[in-house]
Amino acid sequence: MQESSTKKSNPMVVVAIVALMSFMGVLTETSMNVTFPALMREFKVSLSTVQWVTAGYLLMAALVMLTSAYMKRRFTNRQLFVAAAILFGLGDVICGAALNFWVLLVGRLIQAGCVGLCTPLMVNIILEVVPQHKLGTYIGLANLIILIAPAMGPTFGGAVVAFASWRMIFWGTLPIALILMVLGSKKIKQYTPTQKQYAFDWTRFILLGLALVALIVGLNNLGSGAYISFIVLLLFSIGLTTLFVKKSKNATKALFSLDVFKNKAFLFSFLPYIMLQFANVGINFLLPNYVQDVFQATSLIGGLILLPGSLLNGFGQPVYGWMLDNFGGKLPLYMGDILFTLALASLALWGPHMGVLGITIAYLIFAIGRSMAFGNSVAYGLKHINQELQNDANALYNTGQQVAGAIGTTVLALMMGSVHHPGYTRAQNISAGSGWAFILLVILGLIILGFFHRLVNLDKQIKQTN
Repeated sequence: MQESSTKKSNPMVVVAIVALMSFMGVLTETSMNVTFPALMREFKVSLSTVQWVTAGYLLMAALVMLTSAYMKRRFTNRQLFVAAAILFGLGDVICGAALNFWVLLVGRLIQAGCVGLCTPLMVNIILEVVPQHKLGTYIGLANLIILIAPAMGPTFGGAVVAFASWRMIFWGTLPIALILMVLGSKKIKQYTPTQKQYAFDWTRFILLGLALVALIVGLNNLGSGAYISFIVLLLFSIGLTTLFVKKSKNATKALFSLDVFKNKAFLFSFLPYIMLQFANVGINFLLPNYVQDVFQATSLIGGLILLPGSLLNGFGQPVYGWMLDNFGGKLPLYMGDILFTLALASLALWGPHMGVLGITIAYLIFAIGRSMAFGNSVAYGLKHINQELQNDANALYNTGQQVAGAIGTTVLALMMGSVHHPGYTRAQNISAGSGWAFILLVILGLIILGFFHRLVNLDKQIKQTN
């Protein structure tokens, strides 16, 4: 039953609770990245195996996000939030008590359900309770909470490993998750009626899920030189995706509607959104390794070069959302992409000569631009999508960014190590390979600008029509 009276309360309280739970998921995800050496020693596993702690987590989160449009229509907000909190807490217990690597991995896969449920739920609640002219501000405030986690994660994880044990990452976050679950069960209400007659389309879900798994595994195999395996898995992924599209044309059961791709506002915001995520996750992997290999910086310095940009990436979100609400999409989208592209162009042209400080400043500009364009591309797109398709669009935005992030790390890592000139030192080869990666991202920046131009012009056409 719809509880319209809850709209009178401050919606940011509800959004903050859901966002904080999502924050916890992202915090543990990024914290685990610095624990790989400790996990390899304790469980006697290779780097390629231990990476599945992160890759498997991202993949599982993406698969759960695929179901978010169906989940939102079928279950109440409170049910989804409590389920997410339980998955997080259960994952904490399993991971914290894990006696071998595979138990740890199972715990991480279970825990991924928290981010998979909470991140789309947060945006869906905003769409229900926030006036359209304030969407940018509220999505920005919600993103502020989530985007601080990647900045804090490596520092938090490193400190826990240094002063205690990696297991404390999970035992330490468990009480907070329980507190949030209690708060959420009291504060989160239902703002639109559920539709219990919906039957879930398991066939399409399995087809698309297997396609994503094949793609990610294939890319990981490409990174280890298994080219034939990559080609086979890529073709398999394409075949499954094609079958999924065919099945979707006559689908009667619920997953998400592909009709949303017919909406130009969605298409011209979705494609830049996943490109920006591809660049962001990839560059966050590339630059710390770049300064260590090219400038012989320490691993501590490699992590710290991202800190100023990562902090502004989060804290700037409310300001960027306010810009969208008060000045329209043209200013933050164009300005964000131009800053993003200029920073990457400077890395492509002068990277080896910039030094650690120069790289830090370039990343700061990159992070401001990317952050300004990233959240606003979704907010601007959602403002121009019919309400009945907003849940479907939100499911695809969230799934797309997870998959794009996983692909971005693999592709930029491959490009970084792609140059093997016999007359070059290791630092020169890494610098040359990274240069090609920077050029690729500059090209993406120009393509994104073209999409934003189409998106802004589309808004003008809609206003003229009305």
